[in-house]
Order: sequence, then structure tokens, then C-alpha cells
Amino acid sequence: MTTIPEQTPVRQRPPGGLRPLLTRLHFYAGVFVGPFILIAAVTGLLYAVIPQIDSAVHRHELTVEHVGGQRLPLAEQLRAARAAHPEGAIESIRPPAAADDTTRIRLAVDDVPPDYARTVFVDPYTGEVRGALTTYGEWLPVRAWFDELHRNLHLGALGRNYSELAASWLWVISLAGLVLWVLHRRDTGRLRRIAAPDRDSGGRRRTLSWHGAVGVWIIVALLGLSVTGITWSRYGGETVNLLQQRLNTTAPAVDTALPRSAGFDTPGGADVALRAATDAGLAGPLWMYPPAGAGHGWEIAENKRDWPTRYDAVVVDPASGAVTDRVDFADWPLLAKLTNWAIDAHMGVLFGLPNQILLALTAIGLITVVVRGYTMWWRRRPTRGRVLGRPPLRGTLRRLHPLAAALLVVAGVGIGWALPLFGLTLAAFVIVDVVVGAVKRRKETADA
Repeated sequence: MTTIPEQTPVRQRPPGGLRPLLTRLHFYAGVFVGPFILIAAVTGLLYAVIPQIDSAVHRHELTVEHVGGQRLPLAEQLRAARAAHPEGAIESIRPPAAADDTTRIRLAVDDVPPDYARTVFVDPYTGEVRGALTTYGEWLPVRAWFDELHRNLHLGALGRNYSELAASWLWVISLAGLVLWVLHRRDTGRLRRIAAPDRDSGGRRRTLSWHGAVGVWIIVALLGLSVTGITWSRYGGETVNLLQQRLNTTAPAVDTALPRSAGFDTPGGADVALRAATDAGLAGPLWMYPPAGAGHGWEIAENKRDWPTRYDAVVVDPASGAVTDRVDFADWPLLAKLTNWAIDAHMGVLFGLPNQILLALTAIGLITVVVRGYTMWWRRRPTRGRVLGRPPLRGTLRRLHPLAAALLVVAGVGIGWALPLFGLTLAAFVIVDVVVGAVKRRKETADA
């Protein structure tokens, strides 16, 4: 009789590769950063649908009652505005871009929040002051309020951390989720249905399929929003600015210093500058910036932010009407153009109403993705024990090739340096994970 030797059970190793690491990263980031992304999506949705409401609310200031046959000189409109509002200094002027538009005269005053101004609206045909509003750049009060809600929740510099945290992690969570979803679809033989939910299934599987499919639909928009959000963030934005400076890809600016004498600005300097800019081929909408002092000229810049964009700028000597400097948008570095277009697309102005609709649909899609992610976590949570549920297996880095593990660590440190809030929270995740693992091992040793 042949004796079959007893075999020692083989303990199966956890799966290798990056998949467990991505799963663990997606889990932790989804649980802890998800609320910030959800808030950014909700406030972004509100911001995307507000422009038309903003224009309707402030229609009285934005438009004239009757379109006249001849506009008054800018000098007379400026005198009317200063008679009604002598406070502060003139910061910029926006001549009417359409026949029924008012002239906007922005004043730098001390009794408004930082980065805000007081804008006076003047009827260009009669000189009537239609009103004055506290504005943020081009945005009128309603839009400015929702813009600040999205940027910092009206919490000032502290609140900006929330939006930067969301932008810094959004691309990581999105790309990790996409890879995991592709692998899942491949394993289940449904790779061709990567962008289609499983309507014939139910429960968690159905929720997962909608979570993954909607993520595929909006992945490109999410990456764009993440990158552009980082561009003007508080800490990560400094890295972007430094990179642009090192690559010499910042948008060029005109030199307002006059090449000859100190020069002077006459009462009709605004009209002289406007005529010179128009003769030089600039078209509205325009922003006009008065001379910064003696020896400087007027800066007139196109500000057509919807497609096709126009950003040509000139400097005009108010004494002679000569154009002393010019920078055309066509001469901008490509990266500066792309950055400008991407930011305008993020703000919903590049393609007008279609841009707003796309942003709104993306925000709604992101909201559903986050909610479904928490729904799946809630359904799998233990009834007792771990509050956050069982995280994916740890130890992935130890099972990777040493070179691959080292590259991942270096990449994490590099990205963390470029995006400080991402780096700090990633370090926090790692520390918490290590502490939890150590406590678990000590407990298992004590129970053995």
C-alpha cells in the first residue's frame, strides 16, 4: 500500500503588482477626501448655473434704458462717475461692448474686502450713473458670492485649503479609480462595457457599475478641473508659477513706461487712448488701465474670454496718442495660452452656455460618483468593530520589486513637494496606516 505523504497547506500570497496599492489608496482617499470633493462639486455646480441669474439681477446697472445716437466722450463719463463717487482712485475702465451696455468704471477703495473694488456704471449716452456695486474682477455681487463660496466657503485664506485639497487629490483618486475599474471589467469579461453600467444586476454590483461607468464619462473633465484648480490654488499654485517662470511660459505683459519724456495724462487721455487702441485693431470688450504715474502710458487690453478669444494689448502715450508697446495673444507661449484657455473653461466662460452645461453635468456626475462610493462603503461596513470598514490588504510596497518601490516613494515625495496639501495628507494616511498595522500586530501577538 502506497503511502501518500502529508502535504503542508500552501498559504496563498496576496496579489502582487500595483493593484492592491491603488485599491488601498483609492479607499483611504475616497473615505477621507471624498467630503471635500463633494463640497467642491456642489459649490461648483451652483457656480456653473449662476451667470445668467447674475446678469438678470443686475440688469439695471449693466444696461441702459434707451440706446442713443452718440456716446459721450469717456472724459465726461469719468467726471460724472467721480462726481457721484469721489472716493478712491480709478483702477480701470471698461467701455461698452454692445450698444445697450453701460460703461464700467472700477474704483480702488478701502471700504471693500481685499481683492474687491467698487464699480460705477454710467450710461454712455446721457452720463447718468446707473449704480455702483462691489465687484470681484469682472464678477458682479451674485456671481462673486458664489465664486468665493466655491473657492473658500467664505472662510478666507483658511477656506482655500478645502478647495486645494480637493483639487490636489481629485486627479489621483480619478486615475486610480479608472485603473481599478478597467482591471475589474477585464477580470469579469466586460471590458467592452467599460462605459456602460450593469442594469441587469442589483445591489452593490449595480452601484459599482454606475460608479465606474459615470467615472469614465467624466474622467477627462475631472482631470482638467483638477489641474486648473491647482493652477490658482494657494500652495500648489506657487509651484505652477515657479514652473512657468523656469520654462519661460508666463503670459508676456506690455511695458507701460513711455520711451521719451515723463509725459502727462490729460483730461481727455482716456479718449485718446481708446481711439489709438481702436485704430491699432483692438476690439471690445476692452479693459483700460490709467497710467500708474508720470512717465507711464495707458494700457488697453482686449478681454474676449469666449471662443475665439482675444487678448491683444497696447500701451498708448496720452499726450501724443502714439502706441509705444504692443503684445499680441498670438505671440504668447503655447503653455500660457493653454493655461489661459483651461482656466476660462474651468470657469465656464470659454464656450459660453455649452461650457456651463458641460460643467454642470460634470459636477452632477461627480456628486453621484462620490455618493455611490460612500453607498458601497456603507453596505460593506461591519456592524461592529471597525468604524470605517476593513481596508484593502496592506504590505503592497514590500511585495514590489525594490526599484519599483523606490520609484513610487520618490514619485510620492516629489508630488508631495509640488502639492503640499497632497503631501501632508498622504503622509498622514501612511502614518495612520502604519500605526493601525502596528496595533493590530501587537494585539494578534498578545492573543496568540
